[in-house]
Amino acid sequence: MKQLTVVERPYQRVWQLAWPMILSNISVPLLGAVDTAILGHLPSPEYLSGVAIGASVMSMLLWAFGFLRMGTTGLVARSVDGSEAWLLRALLVALLLGFALLLLASPLLGAIVQWMNASTSAAPHALAYLQIRLLSAPLALANFALLGFFIGRQDSRAPLFILLAANLLNILLDFALILGFGLGARGAAMATVCADICAFAFGLGLLTRVDRNIWKKLAQHWRRPEFFPWHDRSHWIELLRINSDLFVRTCLLLLTLTFFTAQGAAQGDATLAANAILLQLLMMTSYALDGFAHATEALVGESIGKSSAELFSTTVRSAGGWALASAAVITLILVASFDWILPLFTNIDAVIAEAARVYWWLCALPLVAVWSYQLDGIFIGAGKSRDMRNTMFIATVLIFFPAWWLTRPWGNHGVWFSLFLWISARSAGLLVYYRYYTTKKLWM
Repeated sequence: MKQLTVVERPYQRVWQLAWPMILSNISVPLLGAVDTAILGHLPSPEYLSGVAIGASVMSMLLWAFGFLRMGTTGLVARSVDGSEAWLLRALLVALLLGFALLLLASPLLGAIVQWMNASTSAAPHALAYLQIRLLSAPLALANFALLGFFIGRQDSRAPLFILLAANLLNILLDFALILGFGLGARGAAMATVCADICAFAFGLGLLTRVDRNIWKKLAQHWRRPEFFPWHDRSHWIELLRINSDLFVRTCLLLLTLTFFTAQGAAQGDATLAANAILLQLLMMTSYALDGFAHATEALVGESIGKSSAELFSTTVRSAGGWALASAAVITLILVASFDWILPLFTNIDAVIAEAARVYWWLCALPLVAVWSYQLDGIFIGAGKSRDMRNTMFIATVLIFFPAWWLTRPWGNHGVWFSLFLWISARSAGLLVYYRYYTTKKLWM
């Protein structure tokens, strides 16, 4: 039977790529919920506080290198042949950056824990968690490269298998090491390190799903002198250019979200807790909608590699339709669940009241944020990382911070309004670039 292409069955092809990514993305916050539940049943809250601080620091450190996933996806998707060489380059860069992070961050962990304002009882647990967790940094970053390769090659089920296997192992080890052996924060860190190792090994094993001869091809690239930068710098420069743009973009994103959290903390514990709950819900919606963005990255990259304007426009329309419909459903679910969703997270009346006061900002955000996610997917697939960097800079420096300054009298509403404008500015800025490239016919 003939296998239909995305041009012939666009909505089906996008869905086939998107649904495994949606499931694998959602497994990430669910793992955090299980960790919290296990640690929350220990006799003292200091374990939960310590791991929460340590996990937050590790998330920020690793998320800053998320460009390894995005950059690899675009380069692999646009590669007509030789995508294995991009995987090998990305893995080498990831391992080098991971070992550099391990060496540079290890002496600073004590200062970082103090900077996070950890209590005297929670600080030792946070430090112990970080010291162990940092050991798997090279493999954690290498996993970004592997995931990017699979998505770029339009194998979205491999990331699903990898993340589900790793997260399941992490949960089982949490029970064994934390509750069984009583290792507390150290047990939580050990479980995650083991999961990172498992994910890397499993990912390497799944490479043959893409190409039975992939190990032979990787060995051939390794033996070619022109593969290395001292013989041919052009491909390495392209890799570093794209990744450096995405690195700056990610740092600006982290700056905004960290500042958002800090402004909630400045208004009191109830506001901080309320914003943390709503931000967690926002992250869960973004994880779901990112599945369509990942499909867009792969298919747009393929269209650029094949110079197919038809495939490009079909991908943008079909993926955008799926994403918009999903965002509308998410918004309806959030509106319908207003009365019962907040008590699932807390039973503190002051926190529920503050979260309810700004809840409608959360309900409106999916319909605005979906455009920034989808446009990110288009620009990653097309390799337009500089435009993403510039848009994020404008949205952060010229929109978010001035809006926050002007709306400080609004209290928490001002903080959420600034976040709403920031996401809207990202969507609008990328839409301007998209219209320019489309009008001038410059995508190909």
